Amino acid sequence: MKILNSLKFIELIKPKIIIGNLVTMLGAYSLASKGILDFKLLILTTVAITLIMSSACILNNVIDRDIDKQMYRTNKRMLVTQFVSIKLILYFSYILFFWGIFIFYYYINLLSMYLALLAFFIYVMLYSLYLKRNSIYSIFVGSLSGAIVPVIGYCSVINGFNFCAFFLLLMFICWQIPHSLAIAIIYNHDYKKVNIPTIPILYGLLVTKYQIIFYIICFIFFSSMLSVLGYAGETYLLVTLFFGSFWLFLGLKGLYITNNICWARTLFYFSIILIFIISFTMCLDFNSIIQN
Repeated sequence: MKILNSLKFIELIKPKIIIGNLVTMLGAYSLASKGILDFKLLILTTVAITLIMSSACILNNVIDRDIDKQMYRTNKRMLVTQFVSIKLILYFSYILFFWGIFIFYYYINLLSMYLALLAFFIYVMLYSLYLKRNSIYSIFVGSLSGAIVPVIGYCSVINGFNFCAFFLLLMFICWQIPHSLAIAIIYNHDYKKVNIPTIPILYGLLVTKYQIIFYIICFIFFSSMLSVLGYAGETYLLVTLFFGSFWLFLGLKGLYITNNICWARTLFYFSIILIFIISFTMCLDFNSIIQN
């Protein structure tokens, strides 16, 4: 029973989300390192980002516990099924946040710390507290917080913001949006039940599918720019174009099928495979020439 309770408690930090973000962070970190990895810095950056993301996810769970109770995919979460001290959980979240900021400030750099604070503010204050319940633009704003994580990994190495960091931000925003829209389609009934405004609910599936296709095209373009500008190599470009094109094919396929849930699940799972492959390729196929 104690083990089960511990696992439930770990779920509060949303480990799947954290692992996915850390994978993209590692790819961007390796891209900035140009093959010369500072493992101490990598470990510190990983720990700091994990602490701040964990804090944000815990707060998101606290904020969403009323709607989580009503939604099928979230009604088994710890704050819904078990009586726990919200005050204790909030204190735990604050401690994680403090230590994450402390590591960034004293051991990494101020730019990375400010980016982490920005991502935290967007996810907790803008997305969770207000936009998720009140605006279809919550997906677009929420995608920015996730896209900042790999940029933090990149900036922790170079302690600056260049074109590579800019295009990393854009490509991961454009990855997050189709990924999130697929979730909105899969759990459309749940979102309707709790009156969460989404593009599928307010504008219909066809508009949502066109949005997905548009942002996949943008993702392919922005991710390819890393090679065009000389930050990544030809292998990375070929991998991006191949898997990005297949993702686009899946998106276009949605215009001609009627089983939207099955299609959205396929699109969703492939988006995860895609970003893992591209992030891994970043680790291997960087340009060794230092860019300004």
